[in-house]
Amino acid sequence: MTADARHERGVASRLHAFNRYEIKYLVPVTEVAPLRDELARRMEPDTNCPVGGYGVWSVYYDTPALRFYWEKIEGLKFRRKLRIRHYGDVSAVTDDSPVHVEIKQRVNRVTQKRRLRLPYHAARALCDGRVEVEHAERERPFVHEVLDLLIRLDLRATAMTGYRREALVGREQDTGLRVTFDRRIRGRDRDFHFASPAENRYIVPPRLAVMEVKVNERVPYWITDLMARRNLTVVRVSKYCQSVEAYGRAPRSAFHVPDEAEAPATSAPTPPTHQFET
Repeated sequence: MTADARHERGVASRLHAFNRYEIKYLVPVTEVAPLRDELARRMEPDTNCPVGGYGVWSVYYDTPALRFYWEKIEGLKFRRKLRIRHYGDVSAVTDDSPVHVEIKQRVNRVTQKRRLRLPYHAARALCDGRVEVEHAERERPFVHEVLDLLIRLDLRATAMTGYRREALVGREQDTGLRVTFDRRIRGRDRDFHFASPAENRYIVPPRLAVMEVKVNERVPYWITDLMARRNLTVVRVSKYCQSVEAYGRAPRSAFHVPDEAEAPATSAPTPPTHQFET
């Protein structure tokens, strides 16, 4: 089981929910190692995160008019997203592989996540087939909410994203603190089966990583000092929105990472498509 899978779900139940604050930064990949080393003075590597990180793969659902995309772009105080997420080696996914059906919503500045762990075939039956899959009694409200969103809003698979993640966790004095670095962020707009060999496109320039600081209550002062010393500013970047925009499904927003940042001027052009790698 990978780092986020252990960190973000309960041990005794397939259903888990939590609230937290999330702050994002765009970081040149050349600065990831120095940043990670500095953070390691006050944090620990996640014990479930292998050397080099692990894969995170998500299929996002939206309306034909991209309602969830536009709610993010317009900055609505309350907004939701529905996705299926897999942690680990995407090439090894089978019908019985564990995945998470997740509703992620934003209420003002607080991010709330509720997720249900299911075999991949059951998650697809629920989200693509709109079938009420087998579930425990305490899981019923969540399953019914997912079905309500799918049917009432006519949600369908819209975009897929994948990336490599490294994670650190806070020590005792910083309980609840988690910092992740996401690199090689790619996506596609079709062939949404996790094990599909379909090609993908960089949706964030490969020279950049997304750093996320996640806390239960407030960001420690030493984190804000570190970000200020390194001249890092908070960004409103969404991997789902980046994928939608990369494939021309919607106009590029003010928060889009510009293509000209993809590589230094002296570098050779990067091929436009790539397969997901684990």
